[in-house]
Amino acid sequence: MVEGAGRVAERFERMAVHFERGGSPAYARIARGLARDRVLLELVMSVPEGNKRQPNLWLGAVRFLGGPVDSFEAFRGWVLERSEAVVEVVLSRSTQTNEARRCATLLPVLAGLEGPLALIEVGASAGLCLYPDRYRYRFDGGGPVGPVGPVESPVVLECAMSGGVPIPERVPEVVWRAGIDMNPLDPADEGDVDWLAALVWPGEGERERVARLRAAASVAAREPAWMVAGDLLEELPGVVERVPAGVRPVVLHSAVLAYLSRVDRVRFEGLVRGLDVTWVSNESGAVFPEWEGAFGGVDTDFAVAVDGRVVGYAGEHGGSLVWR
Repeated sequence: MVEGAGRVAERFERMAVHFERGGSPAYARIARGLARDRVLLELVMSVPEGNKRQPNLWLGAVRFLGGPVDSFEAFRGWVLERSEAVVEVVLSRSTQTNEARRCATLLPVLAGLEGPLALIEVGASAGLCLYPDRYRYRFDGGGPVGPVGPVESPVVLECAMSGGVPIPERVPEVVWRAGIDMNPLDPADEGDVDWLAALVWPGEGERERVARLRAAASVAAREPAWMVAGDLLEELPGVVERVPAGVRPVVLHSAVLAYLSRVDRVRFEGLVRGLDVTWVSNESGAVFPEWEGAFGGVDTDFAVAVDGRVVGYAGEHGGSLVWR
């Protein structure tokens, strides 16, 4: 089906609601304004259908170039004056958010697995979620948790927990890590990290998120993971085969599969279930709605699942975890 102006406008209208719920009223105003602006809609429609028309990508491109996102009027004028530069960024970049705080909601699962572990992240972006053993944590109901060593991690992840979460007393032992992405980002590359920072929504918690992202990138840059460029459906089996003997392979992903078609999600589930791995998923309930307990908590919560069994509900950016 060809995506006309009406469908594109609906995308931005729906995302405006999500921006509001996510604490970014400025982005909500811009998304609504763009949805009702014929000239800007035509600009969005000038790029290929699909992921290149995502609101997050367009607004992130403007921020990356230093454009205004405080009002729709300022945004509109700036974009129309620099439309070629904006389109160039949209075509060359992808929406690749990388929130290290999600490791806090995955830690109770990962720390409960018998190790040592090999972590394989699909849709890894810059791989910042591949380092749960290199970050420090503060959980409600428990003391601080973190790696043992002479130098403290610059990353501290705070998470509110409830419902009997098995709060870990230690970080997992990770001895091997790899990521798969269509366009892997380099945490040591200033431009790539600036792009990730531009994808953080303006508004509530923005400064803390950007500071956390840059600190996590510094950790990843010191200990680079093996990053594979390619389609996760094609590359995953080969990466799993490279896991060292005696190490438990764990395939994980967070806020990734929503970008796949429904057909490809089903293909991915069949693929990962056919591999000798532990599968840790942190996705919107709409990704696998047939799973028991896929939807829980508030609308923005993610379902945390192990091998397709939902064990808890996590805040979208990792700030909370409710055990199921």
